[in-house]
Amino acid sequence: MSAILDTPVAVRRTAMDLLARREHGRVELTRKLRQRGAADELIEQQLDRLTEEGLLSEARYLESFISYRSRSGYGPSRIREELGQRGLQRSDIEQALREADVDWRANLQDVWQRKFAGQLPTDPRTRAQQTRFLVYRGFSMEMVGRLLSGRGLDD
Repeated sequence: MSAILDTPVAVRRTAMDLLARREHGRVELTRKLRQRGAADELIEQQLDRLTEEGLLSEARYLESFISYRSRSGYGPSRIREELGQRGLQRSDIEQALREADVDWRANLQDVWQRKFAGQLPTDPRTRAQQTRFLVYRGFSMEMVGRLLSGRGLDD
C-alpha cells in the first residue's frame, strides 16, 4: 500500500526515497510525485527545498545519465534526444555533453566491435546495415563514415 502524499513531510520523504535509488531530474521527479497523488504546490515547495540543500541537482543528474548511457553503448545524439524527452534544457544538455569525460570515438569503436566483430562492410548492403545500427545508437554520420571506410577515427 502506498503512502498518501498530502503533507510536506510525506512528499519530501517520497522524493528522498526516489533520489536514494538514483539521481532524478526535477521534471522527472515532479512527474513521479504527481503520479503518486501529491499536489503541485507541495511538490514545488519540497523540490525547491531539496535543491537548496543540494539533494536534488540537475547537473548531477545529467552527469550520471550521460555516464550510464555512454557505458551502455549509446552516442551523444541519442543521449541528447533522451535527455530532451525528459524535460531538460537544451543548453544544459549541450554543456553536460561537452564536459562529459567520454571518449565517443572509443565508444563507437567498441560498439561496432561488439556488434559486427570488427568486420568492415564488403558490400553496400552490409555497409548500410552497420551505418543504420550505429546512427540509431546515436553516433554521427561523419564518425560512422570514418570508421566504416577503414580510415580510422583519428584522421
